[in-house]
Amino acid sequence: MPAEWAPHAATWLAWPHNQSDWPGRFAPIPWVYADIIKKVTAGERVELLVNHAAAEQGARKLLARVGVDAARVRYHRFATNRVWTRDYGPMFVRGAKAGVAIARFRFTGWAKYADHRRDDQIPMRAAQALGVPAFDVRALAAGKIRDVVLEGGSIDVNGAGSILTTEECLLDEKVQVRNPGFGRADYETVFRQHLGAAHTIWLGRGIAGDDTHGHVDDLARFVNPRTIVLCAERNRRDANFRALHDNRERLQSARLADGKKPEVILLPMPAPVVFEGTRLPASYANFYICNAAVLVPTFNDPNDRVALGILAELFADRPVVGIHAGDLIWGLGTLHCMSQQQPR
Repeated sequence: MPAEWAPHAATWLAWPHNQSDWPGRFAPIPWVYADIIKKVTAGERVELLVNHAAAEQGARKLLARVGVDAARVRYHRFATNRVWTRDYGPMFVRGAKAGVAIARFRFTGWAKYADHRRDDQIPMRAAQALGVPAFDVRALAAGKIRDVVLEGGSIDVNGAGSILTTEECLLDEKVQVRNPGFGRADYETVFRQHLGAAHTIWLGRGIAGDDTHGHVDDLARFVNPRTIVLCAERNRRDANFRALHDNRERLQSARLADGKKPEVILLPMPAPVVFEGTRLPASYANFYICNAAVLVPTFNDPNDRVALGILAELFADRPVVGIHAGDLIWGLGTLHCMSQQQPR
């Protein structure tokens, strides 16, 4: 699986439609998407999933109003349950013989939501639309061969043999269990055989408010083959302090696939974002690296500028652009959650 900063052919997105994901705050969401699509299409095509013809027509009108180049958006009338294509969308891998292909993991609504079957079909439909091979990822665990459930937000790769994930998301046997009976070694075999990641770095818990139960893309990310940005919380009273401190200690003793230590850069957290009594998973680590820019969620917080500055120093080859995510985060995800890259 290539790293996210490797050149893209396209970014896969799904046009927002499920108003229950943003109760009472859906109206601005299509406008936020239009702004994001405009920035992504500055450097690559967008493959846009729409539920039906009327949704496509509405998307075309809005994108035209914000000045998106219509030639850089390709529409697919593939019905979805939700917009979080990072987790159910096509996960692309590249091999010397087969070229680009799709590793089809199963999606079960984060082992939480029953309405996920449309989303689960997207990788195979994408493979058919693109004319690229796809293979079901299956593994032997607990004495039988079965399909593997894996969300894109639960992993992050450096394209050089290393992968980041969390124990909370993949190894918890009581809460939101993706693959009952799977252990650490089972996942590491899947990562090695199907994603080309021979070395796994296991972090502990994710951040407060995370509906996915520990996705790593709100917590820690590779920014180049040797460097990881890790969220840090200074306030000892904050719900995130202990988990983030523990993950910092884990990375101090971590090694990459070549046996060398990664460089760890601390990324601040915004102040807690709470809406109607609910803590939301606001994090600067949920940035998305596209060809034309690095898009970073911002929250009208003093640390917005600090986070953008840190990432700007790390990504010297493309601009770092803040995207206001105050409305988007009410859906419990932001920029990385909503996007999936297709390598060139």
